[in-house]
Amino acid sequence: MERKFTILIADDDPDIFPLIRDILAEGDYRLLSAGSGEEALGVMDRDPVDMLLVDYQMPGMDGLDLLLATRKRHRDVKVCMITGYGSVDVAINALQAGAVDFFQKPFSVPALTARVAHHKRLWDLARENLLLKKQAGVFLTLSDMVGNSRPMRRLKNLLERAAASDANVLIKGETGTGKEIAARCIHSLSARSAMPFVAVDCASLSETILESELFGHEKGAFTQAHTAHVGLARAADGGTLFLDETGEMPPALQSKFLRFLQTREVRPVGSAKSYPVNIRVVCATNRDLAQEVEEGRFRRDLYYRLHVVPVATPPLRECREDIALLASHFVHRYCVRNAVEKKLAKETILCLERHSWPGNVRELENAVHRAAVLSDGPQILPGDLPSEILCGAAQPAAHPPDEGLEKPAGDSMEDYERAAIMNALKKSSGNRNRAAEILGIGPATLYRKLQKYGLH
Repeated sequence: MERKFTILIADDDPDIFPLIRDILAEGDYRLLSAGSGEEALGVMDRDPVDMLLVDYQMPGMDGLDLLLATRKRHRDVKVCMITGYGSVDVAINALQAGAVDFFQKPFSVPALTARVAHHKRLWDLARENLLLKKQAGVFLTLSDMVGNSRPMRRLKNLLERAAASDANVLIKGETGTGKEIAARCIHSLSARSAMPFVAVDCASLSETILESELFGHEKGAFTQAHTAHVGLARAADGGTLFLDETGEMPPALQSKFLRFLQTREVRPVGSAKSYPVNIRVVCATNRDLAQEVEEGRFRRDLYYRLHVVPVATPPLRECREDIALLASHFVHRYCVRNAVEKKLAKETILCLERHSWPGNVRELENAVHRAAVLSDGPQILPGDLPSEILCGAAQPAAHPPDEGLEKPAGDSMEDYERAAIMNALKKSSGNRNRAAEILGIGPATLYRKLQKYGLH
């Protein structure tokens, strides 16, 4: 029998439990009660509890003390504080200490039911996420990193070891090498896997907006701050905060982020208060941060804080034996999404393996996706690939060029492609089907290219 979302109501007023029980009667909840903080701790020690509704004012152990004790002994329990009318300071103190919500007496029935239902939905999602990972096995995300080459095996082993600790991780690698996937692997293999994974792109935001996105802001903190924003660092509480392109972080924000790493406290823009967070920090960069430090563009102390566990994602040119496996993986994913059947021709795989792939796995994925879209039949032929890959693959040809063939009019890829089509037509004496075979493309694709270059 599936366990219900369990709520423990801790209040010394005997009328509160039946009141809340009646309000939440239509929800699918299991409700428990406790008349004191000490009794509530005893209940949580004996029984699985998912949410604690606790009154701030109780004799003996008050609500704040119970909140702090719960955070230490039962970290998965979400604590909501019950306060008297107008006790704003109490609510703020509770949120700073780790409460996820607060409710005022007298209760607003719609507000109470809606917010409890919201926390249950989050609980349902976390359980579903954890169940899927258990069903798929511990290597769910590592298997997403397709590749059996030695550099990839070394990377997967390092990710497993990094996930076992809670230390800061710095992932270094060229653009398109899968740094975010590596970060998600670390999160999924860690003890924090059931909690949020929050990603921030430091390169896409200005300094002011990036600070607000990370740490949040109060209403009216700046011109566009029409409402308060909790910030992504607090949204990741309990989980992993991933900062992509960390080398792009402005110098002024570097010092604030360093302080955050030291204190694990967030101070929203425009606020005088700080909020504790419990997160794992994983950063990624395609820059040489050590060189950036030497040239004065990145703080040395921040670099050492981040560079606790270094991880390097290898470029695709160092994993050539994985190219065919990766390309087939991308084709399969395309076929599943579009309910079609396609496969790579052997000649196409050879073209892919000869290309230098300066854009790494991301470039390979885009090229294969494009080829799958443009291919006419069940086979993806070399001519379906982008022209720069086709031309690059043609360079190591075993046979010398025939005399009298057309030469490219310029250096663009279109010039080379046009010349290749004209030469195929010459070799086939104008037979378009034969020319398509020479080019390794389908007749319909050749027809489109003839129209494109005005050769029809």
